[in-house]
Amino acid sequence: MASQLTALISRPLPLFTAATILRVAMLLYGLWQDANSPLKYTDIDYLVFTDAARFTFSPASTSVPASPYTRETYRYTPLLAWLLYPTVWPGTFWFSFGKVLFAAADLLAGYLIVLVLRGPHVRMSPDRACRYASIWLLNPMVATISTRGSSEGLLGVLIMALLWAVLERRVALAGVLLGLGVHFKIYPFIYAPAIVWWMDAERMGRRPETKGGKGKEVQSPGVLDEVVAFITPERITLALVSLATFSGLNLIMYALYGMPFLTHTFLHHVSRIDHRHNFSPYNILLYLTSAYPSSASLRIESVAFIPQLLLSTVLIPIVGAKRDLPTTMLAQTFAFVTFNKVCTSQYFLWYMVFLPLYLPNSSLLRNPRLGLFALALWVATQGLWLQQAYNLEFLGLSTFVPGLWTSSLAFFLVNCWILGVIIGDLGNSSELEVKKQS
Repeated sequence: MASQLTALISRPLPLFTAATILRVAMLLYGLWQDANSPLKYTDIDYLVFTDAARFTFSPASTSVPASPYTRETYRYTPLLAWLLYPTVWPGTFWFSFGKVLFAAADLLAGYLIVLVLRGPHVRMSPDRACRYASIWLLNPMVATISTRGSSEGLLGVLIMALLWAVLERRVALAGVLLGLGVHFKIYPFIYAPAIVWWMDAERMGRRPETKGGKGKEVQSPGVLDEVVAFITPERITLALVSLATFSGLNLIMYALYGMPFLTHTFLHHVSRIDHRHNFSPYNILLYLTSAYPSSASLRIESVAFIPQLLLSTVLIPIVGAKRDLPTTMLAQTFAFVTFNKVCTSQYFLWYMVFLPLYLPNSSLLRNPRLGLFALALWVATQGLWLQQAYNLEFLGLSTFVPGLWTSSLAFFLVNCWILGVIIGDLGNSSELEVKKQS
């Protein structure tokens, strides 16, 4: 049985067929649950997305302009509402169009994972690449989140496409994807430092220039020489193209929707206080802050970014980018999500898309006991939090302290330990190399 299953997921056609069937089955089950259960399958965010699409394409009036931001709590780029235009058409099928789109994005992200694994920087055999890609494609958590109506699958496509373009040295395309990704969802900006650090002259196919000819002693470069050597054509191209893409999209959206676009898409996240319970260790503090607003000039919601950004945009890229770019991007994302002041299950997909690229050489697979222990702790502490959240949300019990708070801290500490394992693997690797195995 195990060998038959392995054979099934080792070939592209059976693997992607199984992944598609999984998502179709969950979409159909979701329709049944929405129609027959008081606990809805569809994510509340999907209702926000579809309402925003409806407001965007409804006839404008003098009092209510046609804008996605007419829908309260819509904090995303108008591009998302545009993509969901078919959901404004009548009928259950068209209402579910966005879920189908997000599920299809999952499959496309899986295909890009296979491309990266089979590419020149990993050189994995086709059957082995499919087996590792199945970690994403056949993951029930990934399929559930997308078919409930979360748009994170679109981010998975953009980020995997960005990584593929960088590794393939398609710098202009990488710049477009980076600019688009940051416009679509702010967090992909964290990858810019790692990509720029990785793109040295040697990796881009050019020999670094050295002073001194044959038979002469090579002089060690000075600070100015290092700065000049750092500014390569590829790095300049990436910076200019990504900035032009990001700025161009923002100017278009600002011209169409004005200040509400900037306020809800970007500025909101700086001072955001999300008092709804979530996995973040900041949650209880933000909940109290929302109830008792502080007049202090320096507030927790504004400084929570400091440890998060220090880790994800400075320390981790410096340590790991030139050793193993995919694992570095995983570590950056894991740190960003772990230290974020708001943390929900959808955010886990941001780093789960990198797992097929990290696991082949990871200590979590080399040492199965360590891997199973890490998985068990991650699931158990998450389950502990979910049990407390259920008591609060559905039974009306006040479990904020100590229940939700201690379970959030436990989940946070487990994630910090797992992040340490990933960074440890990063420190022990020189460059991601996977031997071809039949």
